Amino acid sequence: MKQIDIKDIKGGRVHFVGIGGISMSGLAEFLLQKGYIVTGSDVMDSYITRDLQNKGIDINIGHDGSKVIGADLVVYTSAIITSGENPEILEAEKRNIPLMNRAVLMGQIMKEFPNAIGIAGTHGKTTATSMLSHIMVEARLDPTIFVGGKLDAIGGNVRIGNSPHFLVEACEFSGSFLEMSPYIAVILNIDNDHLDYFKDMEEIYYTFMEFASLVPSRGFVIGCNDDPMVKRLLDEIDNRTISFGIQSKADWVARDINYKANDHTSFRAVYKGQDMGRFTLNVPGKHNVYNALAAIATAWASGISLETIKSGLASYKGTHRRFEIKGVVEGVTVIDDYGHHPTEIKATLDAAQSYPHKKLWCVFQPYTFSRTKLLFDDFVNSFHGADEVIITDIMGGREQDTGLIHALDLVKAIKATGQPCRYLPTFDDVVDFLAANTRDGDVVLTTGCGNVYLAAEMLIQRMEEMLVAATLER
Repeated sequence: MKQIDIKDIKGGRVHFVGIGGISMSGLAEFLLQKGYIVTGSDVMDSYITRDLQNKGIDINIGHDGSKVIGADLVVYTSAIITSGENPEILEAEKRNIPLMNRAVLMGQIMKEFPNAIGIAGTHGKTTATSMLSHIMVEARLDPTIFVGGKLDAIGGNVRIGNSPHFLVEACEFSGSFLEMSPYIAVILNIDNDHLDYFKDMEEIYYTFMEFASLVPSRGFVIGCNDDPMVKRLLDEIDNRTISFGIQSKADWVARDINYKANDHTSFRAVYKGQDMGRFTLNVPGKHNVYNALAAIATAWASGISLETIKSGLASYKGTHRRFEIKGVVEGVTVIDDYGHHPTEIKATLDAAQSYPHKKLWCVFQPYTFSRTKLLFDDFVNSFHGADEVIITDIMGGREQDTGLIHALDLVKAIKATGQPCRYLPTFDDVVDFLAANTRDGDVVLTTGCGNVYLAAEMLIQRMEEMLVAATLER
């Protein structure tokens, strides 16, 4: 079937299969505001689907082929296609309704913006994109923004602007960012992830190289010189490049880094030997210094003043599910984070060390059986910053359980290293245990890209109920 252009069906009906995904929901909201009729479906109800319904989008929970009848276009994700036969996809094919991958739709939208920025990398994309969002809004550029998380500064995960400026989080999974047309391509890091799709690290590297090659001669490729794969790319790419780093020689370097208590970090930024002043962050961790450097380098290349960059960065206080403090009850702090890769878990636990605590509990929900198996040894050694680790059942996501890996395998291997670790399969089990065993001064960190944030919310609710009950007994 011939690929259509979204502009050709202006005002038509677009149906999203899997509309509850963070990227799909942003695209759905964008088209709704541009005058399209938008409908969708998802396998489960969530705060995302409820938010879209409140904005006027008709959403069906569950996939039903009849829901695509009358649509002018059906948009899907790679996860939907790889998870097996979907009745809505099958019905669209039967009725010759055009089908479009989410990445293609994003690419078509992006082409309308001459000053488009795509932020890529295995880790940190959402945070770096959010930081740059704050800066661009502060600079009054009126940008259109797509973020892979909920950002309070833009009222969600999408902002519809009215200018040539466009900012998007560029995901490498299934090579989806190759549909984009960035004026500036930012590459934070290149790591071994999505090995259910990529053959090996070399294939991952050359996919990022292809993404960087999309940048026109007038644009820039910006990357982290401390990451060996990114440094190799910057050396090999035939484009104008800007580098940043902490440990190695780069165009932008962070010096005199001060990791303060709780969530404050500051550093001096040096650009090609020139001191550009001190920058303050309201989020913790070395990984966020790298994210900030990426945002600074990109903003500077976009012509934004230092004063605006500093104030924009200082106004950023985090994205939902990125070291998000969910609540404090009876001295127990509950924090939730999206980290689901060993490198991300290590960085998050490292950042948590700067947060005052007596005991640090880490609740990890593994996501996909293939990632858990392929990165098994790395997962085993990624929790050293925690005093005690809790592992829940693996969330399969787009995959079926083949029986080749179980959460208990991970628990046994972690315990064999001497790290305290236990298996609590359900969120109810987690909440029961932590409500009974946490004490004043403890920090509980839930981490994973599935729905483990629900465990954090359930724990807070349980502790609040216990507090009320204890107060009534007095």
